[in-house]
Amino acid sequence: MTTTSAFSALTPYGWDEAWADQFTPYVSEGLLPGRVLRVDRGQCDVVTTDGVVRADTAFVTPNDPLRVLCTGDWAVVEPAGNPRYVRTYLPRRTAFVRSTSSKRSEGQILAANVDHAIVAVSLAVEVDLGRIERFLALAWESGAQPVVALTKADLVPEAATLAHLVQDVETTAPGVPVLPVSAVDGAGLDVLAAVVSGGTSVLLGQSGAGKSTLANALLGEDVMDVQATRDVDGKGRHTTTTRNLLRMPGGGVLIDTPGLRGVGLWDAETGVGQVFSEIEELAERCRFHDCAHEAEPGCAVLAAIDSGELPVRRLESYRKLLRENQRIVAKTDARVRAEIRKDWKRKGAEGRAAMEAKRGRWQ
Repeated sequence: MTTTSAFSALTPYGWDEAWADQFTPYVSEGLLPGRVLRVDRGQCDVVTTDGVVRADTAFVTPNDPLRVLCTGDWAVVEPAGNPRYVRTYLPRRTAFVRSTSSKRSEGQILAANVDHAIVAVSLAVEVDLGRIERFLALAWESGAQPVVALTKADLVPEAATLAHLVQDVETTAPGVPVLPVSAVDGAGLDVLAAVVSGGTSVLLGQSGAGKSTLANALLGEDVMDVQATRDVDGKGRHTTTTRNLLRMPGGGVLIDTPGLRGVGLWDAETGVGQVFSEIEELAERCRFHDCAHEAEPGCAVLAAIDSGELPVRRLESYRKLLRENQRIVAKTDARVRAEIRKDWKRKGAEGRAAMEAKRGRWQ
């Protein structure tokens, strides 16, 4: 019996031949593979061929916060014991990571081995395009395919208004499906379920974005607790306090996450480039390969701004996220820190030279 067929009960959770090949070295030791359903207080729930087991994570608690066990990992679990232990986990295909809010600038892994990142955005309040861009940058960087779910679409009864909102977000999210959905009347849920079926999806968004309600709709039952949002700002309390992996009736699994107040970037330069792909494509046509798109002659990006092809807000957001990402990387990469300092000195020298030139013209 092959490893794949021996553990076929795990197929609904994403087990496949590639995972089986990676697990092969552990078969002779009698260890079991399992998908991590949730992690809390040094222990985790893991679904195995023995069912859902509780296991201790003491063997996989390294100093590096990006290497701790997380929801979505494929764990290597002892077949018995009190307590059972997770020995290790299989190499991740994708990992959704954000910067923590701590001053130590550490990364925090939210979910592993994700195929789709569903960014829930409430239409009950004004849509924050900048925040959407942040989520998308992290989603693209993770290796997952982002999907934007505009929740509470029933609160926008005018079709023209809804279409305008969708178009605004589509402009912000090139290459990303943007789907208006409503858990109240079911609008759009079948389309979203079809898009994310068959794989692993993680549900992301702020508190009050309707994530738990959307999760219940996708799961076909009231699994997640739901609380009302505040009328004053559309925010809600954290009804989800841990990351939970659950099977969807149409196939695939869903990881629900707590509402994220902060969406800090973590070494997401590639993801930022993907979100602003139209700017990076324009930049290839600039006269200078190191064009900063500020005042250089022959800048295709500034030309697109002047013609109205590119909104000013997009360029400002692009610059802001790149600067933030640089700062995060610089805190952990001495080479990048040195390059940034060199760039600062160059710009400072250029600024002083420009001021001297102006003074010369005034005299």
